[in-house]
Amino acid sequence: MRSYSDGFNHRFFNSVILVLSLISAGCSFSGSSESFSDSSESISDSVSSISESSDSDKEKQYENEVSDYTMAYVKSSQADADYNSFQKGLSDIAAKMGIVNWNQDPKTYTAIGKGLKKAGIEGISYETYKKNIANADQENMGNIQKGYESEE
Repeated sequence: MRSYSDGFNHRFFNSVILVLSLISAGCSFSGSSESFSDSSESISDSVSSISESSDSDKEKQYENEVSDYTMAYVKSSQADADYNSFQKGLSDIAAKMGIVNWNQDPKTYTAIGKGLKKAGIEGISYETYKKNIANADQENMGNIQKGYESEE
């Protein structure tokens, strides 16, 4: 015959087992969620790195296209430079690359300077192109100069 205390002990033991199981499952779940959180952060970091890389590649491509366009434009129109036409071409390149304010972007003017150097423009011709392309803006002229000097 079972006494009241045997039933109590049995229920108490079952309760303890249930509580320990829940605690154990909770710890396991907590560990899993931490692992999932760590994985999520790792994936997020990877996506961010890829995004930054593609942004950097996009900027480099833009600079190369502006530089090459500048060189080709200057070589083909040395005697008769049409700055409005030149700016239209820059605008087209920028639009293709998704750049809206190309004329306010220092990288545009640095790339123009590189293109002028590649075209072999020097002296008074260089100074004239620099001043006219930059609309005599000192900061833009400085960025053109920086690009010109950085090109070997």
